[in-house]
Amino acid sequence: MKNYHRRDFIKTSVTAGIGLSLTGTVSSLFAGSLPAAGKRVGIIGLDTSHSVEFTKVLNSEAGASIYNGYRVVAAYPKGSPDIESSVSRVPGYIEKVQGMGVEIVESIDDLLRKVDVVLLETNDGRVHLEQAIPVLKAGKTVFIDKPVTASLADAIIVFEIAKHLNVPVFSSSSLRFMSTAQDVAKGKIGKVLGADTYTPSVIEKTHPDFFWYGIHGVEMLYTVMGTGCKEVVRIHSEGTDIAVGRWADGRIGTFRGTRTGKHLYGGTAYGENGNTVLGPFDGYEGLLKQIVLFFETGNPPVQAEETLELITFMEAADESKKRKGAPVALEQVRQKARKDAMRRLKTIAADNGIRI
Repeated sequence: MKNYHRRDFIKTSVTAGIGLSLTGTVSSLFAGSLPAAGKRVGIIGLDTSHSVEFTKVLNSEAGASIYNGYRVVAAYPKGSPDIESSVSRVPGYIEKVQGMGVEIVESIDDLLRKVDVVLLETNDGRVHLEQAIPVLKAGKTVFIDKPVTASLADAIIVFEIAKHLNVPVFSSSSLRFMSTAQDVAKGKIGKVLGADTYTPSVIEKTHPDFFWYGIHGVEMLYTVMGTGCKEVVRIHSEGTDIAVGRWADGRIGTFRGTRTGKHLYGGTAYGENGNTVLGPFDGYEGLLKQIVLFFETGNPPVQAEETLELITFMEAADESKKRKGAPVALEQVRQKARKDAMRRLKTIAADNGIRI
């Protein structure tokens, strides 16, 4: 089986372009400039290529005007403790972002003293809750790269703490904001009657199956279908997964995750006024524009309820796999996770000095 790594996804996005004339050289970057008040961006996690690519865009001459002067000024590099493909990237990525004028700090607390807003980019969703808590306590608006966490219970806790502290937070895959998916979400084909999406779905042993990479396709599915899925059935083989969701109004949405053949991103949306192709992936510009607008307004472009439902969809798909393809109700998974989250929330809050 051919392995498909996240670096291939970055390569795809760079090839597609991000709508900017970037040379990628240090000479094109504002290495000595200072962003305006409120526009100092901090990054947590230099174990993903997203951190380097986002910095390259935001710290470029073209990015300064397009993204309203937001600039990455500091980064805390530590990410995953035990995923080799992530850990091995850190030294090289430190060198790259330093070359773009970014200060490397020793702790998240150090980072928070130097920045106004945060990009939580750590590849490993298992540590997102732990890393997000000090950011939320500091009142810093934060974008959490996908997956928001590596479990539904952890995701519920993140959003509950953010709500209690009144701190804006959102999470998303960049696939949500590719132009073809957004056109459908905005009504291009009228009411969406169903959709099929496909993306690579490499499995990482430390994460539930779809959380590591399949989330891209699930996010695309939810972008065009919206919320309201009631039941999931999953068919699993070594090279392919198919998750079939039944929405409350009878609509059907499917996600195909691939681990063999040529890895592409796309799908089809079926609408009352016709059908349309989803894809190809067209880069990070759409996501970055939404992140900057979110930093400016505090209004998340993706509501917590939708993010939590798509995480529930993925956990239900895992449960269906365990049950040999039996249908699994999302509400059953949701109730179990919420019970676990509420049991842990008070302890986590007390340990971190948060009043719930």
